[in-house]
Amino acid sequence: MFPMFDLTYFLFIAPGLILSLWASWRVKSNFRKYSAVRSMRGLTGAQAAAELLRQGGIRDVRIERSHGMLSDHYNPVSRTLALSDGVYDSTSVAAIGIASHEAGHALQHAQNYGPLRLRSALVPTASIGSNIGYFVMFLGLFIDPALVLIGALLFSAVLLFQIVTLPVEFDASRRAKALVMEGGLIYPGEREGMDKVLNAAALTYVAAVVSTLLTLLYFLMRAGLLGGRSDD
Repeated sequence: MFPMFDLTYFLFIAPGLILSLWASWRVKSNFRKYSAVRSMRGLTGAQAAAELLRQGGIRDVRIERSHGMLSDHYNPVSRTLALSDGVYDSTSVAAIGIASHEAGHALQHAQNYGPLRLRSALVPTASIGSNIGYFVMFLGLFIDPALVLIGALLFSAVLLFQIVTLPVEFDASRRAKALVMEGGLIYPGEREGMDKVLNAAALTYVAAVVSTLLTLLYFLMRAGLLGGRSDD
């Protein structure tokens, strides 16, 4: 039976789907709310990121504009910190929080943070697992349970990547929350808004782990590799 027509599939992934939708709603809701709250210091997201990089002694990271909502990211290969239109020029508490989080990744890179190095090393295998693993598991349901197992091993690379991503993201937010206060980039009364934006964003990574794990367990169960039935 095709997973998209299998009620068991939807029941299996429902917790991950619900968590993902809730996390996404929280991110957008908090970002929208605190994007309307101007920081009293008046720094833009780009200025806040530049200040944290300066305080960290980082001179070789370029801050550039990235198009698309919440497309902010740090690229350790090109050493660029990309900030979305809603963050780059904005002086809001939300913008400073997100920009500082990305600056936290640059600081991790500069300090040779172990989980970040591991995550970068896992990118190729995770890409293969994401593109091929699911398809192989799907075919295995109709051909041979052994094929499902092979696909599961490939797909597990995605899960490993997402698990390693958790400490990377949590640590970047931890650094951001501490450094903006130490550097006086925001005032104590503004910290709550920044925390809510970053905590909501962190939840999306937890949701991704849960969704991937449930998908993996579903296929293993359907193939009879976890005590489920493959011929229903």
